[in-house]
Amino acid sequence: MNQLKNLAGETVLYGLGSIIPRFLNFLLVYLHTAVFAPEQYGVITKLFAFVAVINMIFMFGMETSYFRFATKPGADEKKIFNLSQTVVVFVSMLLSLIFIALANPIADELSIPGNSNLVVWLVMIMFIDAIVAIPFARLRLEKKAKQFAVYKLMNIVIVVGLNIYFLKISYDPSIGVGFVILANLAANAFYILFFARTLFSWRPAFDSVISPNMFRYAYPIMLTGLAGMTNEMFSRLTLEWWLPENFYAGQSSEYALGIFGACYKFAMLMGLAVQAFRYAAEPFFFSNAADKNSPQLFAKVNHYFIIVCCVLLLGVGINMDILKYFLGSDAYWEGLTIVPILLLAYLFLGAYYNFSVWFKLTDKTYYGTIITVGGAIITIVMNFLLIPKFGYVGSSWAALICYFAMTVACYLLGQKFYPIPYSLLKGLAYILTTTLLVYSVNVVELPTQWMATGFHMLVIVLYLLIVYLLERGYFRQPVT
Repeated sequence: MNQLKNLAGETVLYGLGSIIPRFLNFLLVYLHTAVFAPEQYGVITKLFAFVAVINMIFMFGMETSYFRFATKPGADEKKIFNLSQTVVVFVSMLLSLIFIALANPIADELSIPGNSNLVVWLVMIMFIDAIVAIPFARLRLEKKAKQFAVYKLMNIVIVVGLNIYFLKISYDPSIGVGFVILANLAANAFYILFFARTLFSWRPAFDSVISPNMFRYAYPIMLTGLAGMTNEMFSRLTLEWWLPENFYAGQSSEYALGIFGACYKFAMLMGLAVQAFRYAAEPFFFSNAADKNSPQLFAKVNHYFIIVCCVLLLGVGINMDILKYFLGSDAYWEGLTIVPILLLAYLFLGAYYNFSVWFKLTDKTYYGTIITVGGAIITIVMNFLLIPKFGYVGSSWAALICYFAMTVACYLLGQKFYPIPYSLLKGLAYILTTTLLVYSVNVVELPTQWMATGFHMLVIVLYLLIVYLLERGYFRQPVT
């Protein structure tokens, strides 16, 4: 039980370092949607979608590889750090030089001709993200969650401050969306100062035995991350390609992408919770893998993870009538119907990450690649089929179908190679019941906002009470 409490405590700390900063960044949606029309916000959505995908190649899966090899019995953590950082620096530097050299044609392909400076700024953001990835991973391994949180919080404070300054005080339409990129670049530059001591202590290294093994372990993780990010970001890109002309009353595809990207931010509240949990859970799983009771422990972790995500699904899903005011213009409200679908999609993605522990602990990371590439194929096919008929709603359903399929595949394979006694039926019951409750509550129309909000709060309180009554006995059971 202490293990679960420690994991919960670290998740909260990592939440301070990831959820709170991202939530503050979420608040920027109000500023961005107030300043930029949907077509302009569509450009921001598209550019950062490309960055998210390419970042996977820059980091090359070395974070997970670092965890795996640094936690092996007798491992020299400093040596593993140097080996991991060497790969990341080499790969990211090579890619950065290539992208900067091709900045002009890349800008043309991204439909921002004459703005090669934006491409260069984005490349610099990715390079900095990459070279501080292993230092951040070291903080997680050393359980320095407070330091992790402080660095992330300072970064987002700078991002928010610069966005306010650029967009509200010294806005120049000729730069436009470039201010958003510039704010992120300036904030990322401070990471180099935060990790200056760690970065200067790094020494390029190569080990004829360990390095190839780390590489073989990491590249499937990289491919998995690349395919996974394709799953997440592909729909934001294909709207521009596959949306029929005049689908949204004569509006452009950039308009639809802007609506989709802004409303997608609400679903990222679930994504951020999943991310905070992953930061704490990944080293937790590796550290407890040798424990004879680890399968039971991992099952219990997943059960409570599902419950917490269901509470979040309910809380966000039935309060969109209030949350919609976080958008700076009511022009974006038409896309809010996608939020419950995407919240559910991210819930299944979180379950997938939990189930994926089996191939990381058994060094069968290529299975993760196979599953995620399969998910990417599903994403592409579903977007191709659904976007022409349902627009960005179709993209949302494509994400849900993809993550559900990946979760099922990962669970079935995991039970074959590394059996874990997950409470599968209880978890599915929670997910189905919560989803039905969200849609049922949203059907109820009340005459005033105060009455609606009061009703929603009552539903949440009753839900929490029922969960407590159902789970109090299970929580007290020892892990055996």
